[in-house]
Formats: sequence, C-alpha cells, structure tokens
Amino acid sequence: MRYLVSVIDDKVNPGSTDRQPAISAFNERLIADGHWVFAGGLADTDAATVVDNRGEQVVFSDGPFVESKEYLAGLWVWEASDLDVALRLATEASEVCDRKIEVRPFR
Repeated sequence: MRYLVSVIDDKVNPGSTDRQPAISAFNERLIADGHWVFAGGLADTDAATVVDNRGEQVVFSDGPFVESKEYLAGLWVWEASDLDVALRLATEASEVCDRKIEVRPFR
C-alpha cells in the first residue's frame, strides 16, 4: 500500500534547518528497504499560487490556499505493507526532520 507522508512545519516554531544530512541518510535507508517511491521539499508558502477555474473566469491568487501557522513543507510517498510499518517509519521521519508528520493512505 502507498502512503502520502506530509512534512508539516510551523512558522512560529519551525524545525531545525540543519537536518539535510540526516534526512538524506534516512532517504537512503528508505530506498534500500524498498519503501521509497518519491519525495520532495517545497518552497515557502509565499511562492504558492492557487488556481480556481470553477467559475466563468479563472482566478489566480498569490499565496497559500489557507493562511495558517502550520504548512506543508515537503512530502514523501512510501510503499509499506501496512499502516503500522508506515507509522513506524513516520515516527523516525519526524525525529530525523524535526517536524510533524502526517500519514495518509492512498485510495
């Protein structure tokens, strides 16, 4: 089963910025153990653009969809045999990247 693993940062109390070596080592282990599908960090919310084409004209809005102190900072897509495995990996990921982690299965 595949899981979307969201990395959640906090504008008021951000995670450490020196975590890249630990994250890279964790990613290498995910690859070696067959859990890695995809991952990426995201630019700051100031770089976001929201596109709404549900009406008569398309509307482009600068900034994030929702203004919040917490925001999506990055993501992984993992392959795991079950939720317990994904949560075990997420527990480690939270420590490695010094941020909250949300785990959601794909349908």
